[in-house]
Amino acid sequence: MSGSAALDLAGTLKWRLTEPEELLAGPADLERWLDASADLPGDVSVTQDAFRQAVILREAVYRLATDRLAERGFDRRALDTLNDLARGAGLTVQLSDTGTRRTGNIDAVLAELARDAVTVLADREAHMKECGRPACTRIYLDRSRGARRTWCGMDECGNRVKAAAYRARKRRTGTAAAS
Repeated sequence: MSGSAALDLAGTLKWRLTEPEELLAGPADLERWLDASADLPGDVSVTQDAFRQAVILREAVYRLATDRLAERGFDRRALDTLNDLARGAGLTVQLSDTGTRRTGNIDAVLAELARDAVTVLADREAHMKECGRPACTRIYLDRSRGARRTWCGMDECGNRVKAAAYRARKRRTGTAAAS
């Protein structure tokens, strides 16, 4: 979705500025989110403490990403949180008949997410953007040709913006034809 597992985590609190929608209400939600992630192991058990750490990491990543987008210095507390988690032991890689698989406990997953955020946020050449839909606060890496991507994704935001623009055009032409 966003091009980064850490930015995907930051996106689990949607519509931050208008009507926040929490996708991670508890440890079970985080376990389901990990199961759905292609980059992270899905067979991880999440404790309440680990869940709290994940939410703290999510907020730190979001804060640091918005700092980067605004071209201001990083928030020190968020930076310390991210760097502390990035120091942890990471996932292990194992070879299987179908390729490789990454394994580890929730602490290793959080360390991997933190390191992913470090990599993304340190890359000044990466085209990091916030969704062009006014209510959406999802941040993503624009890897499109010419870095022309406007929305976090077509399924949710892109289609809605295009549909609203179409309806507005129809209303204008309908009003003009009725005059």
